[in-house]
Amino acid sequence: MQSFQYSKLQLYALFILRVFIGWYFLYEGLAKLLTPNWSAYGYLIDSKGFFAPLFGQLAGNAALLDVVNIVNEWGLTLVGLSLILGLFTRIGYFSAILFLLMFYLSHPPLLHAAYILPTEGSYLWIDKNLIMLAATVVLMLFPTSRIIGLDSLLFRRKKS
Repeated sequence: MQSFQYSKLQLYALFILRVFIGWYFLYEGLAKLLTPNWSAYGYLIDSKGFFAPLFGQLAGNAALLDVVNIVNEWGLTLVGLSLILGLFTRIGYFSAILFLLMFYLSHPPLLHAAYILPTEGSYLWIDKNLIMLAATVVLMLFPTSRIIGLDSLLFRRKKS
């Protein structure tokens, strides 16, 4: 196992970034869990770009849509908890990257793409999902959960 040496400022900055991204996922997951009859149908059917047919098929199949809904509700919640608590963060990071990639591919910021759901601004190729994906990759490359997080308790190295 590699040993990482961070200054306190670096460590806390990475920790705060991890918690902020975790909060985003946790809040999105809980908002879906606590909204009666929430469904990803509208989001999927509004997809544009190269993968729109795939997302449309997911929306059009009731059984697959149920799976997509459950994966979104619980997956987002669990990823958020993982990152906030610093618990099983390797799995949390990979899952976050997968979610963000799917969100990006479903609603890519393309020229002349008009979506039903309002966006937060005018984007071209790079949006918040891609920026959070890049930030998550950085966090994965500079693991802090074994210093600040529950992973530090689970993966404690024995000193000989």
